[in-house]
Amino acid sequence: MRVLIDTNVILDWLMCREPFHEAARRVMEESVFGNLEGYISAHSLTDLFYILRKDFDTAKRKSLLMFLCEKLQVIPENVEMIKAALRQEEWKDLENGLQMQCAEEKELDYIITRNIVDFEKSPVPAIMPGKLMEIYQKTK
Repeated sequence: MRVLIDTNVILDWLMCREPFHEAARRVMEESVFGNLEGYISAHSLTDLFYILRKDFDTAKRKSLLMFLCEKLQVIPENVEMIKAALRQEEWKDLENGLQMQCAEEKELDYIITRNIVDFEKSPVPAIMPGKLMEIYQKTK
């Protein structure tokens, strides 16, 4: 199964945000150990570096992002993807639009996020981390 992991799921995992941490941990473990093919958008890395500045020093943030780059597949964005996201009138948020573009570009199975409502118009289905784990367990 090939999945794009949204920034909020990675933050739930890294920051142990309850009650979301356990489901995020399971998604990340399955992605890191190769049982799921996990993807992350390039812009999520810059978002994470910025958001985590309050909780981790620069060296730790660089280390965490290096780990993600080594364990997940990073989807680079280009100007055509950005333009495509901007052209979608039903997509109100550029960051989410880019997530959808990345997932569509790589023909992924799911976008894993807690913000399902923001992805209602996505060409790639968005599901919660817990739901992914239910589906994944049935395919094993």
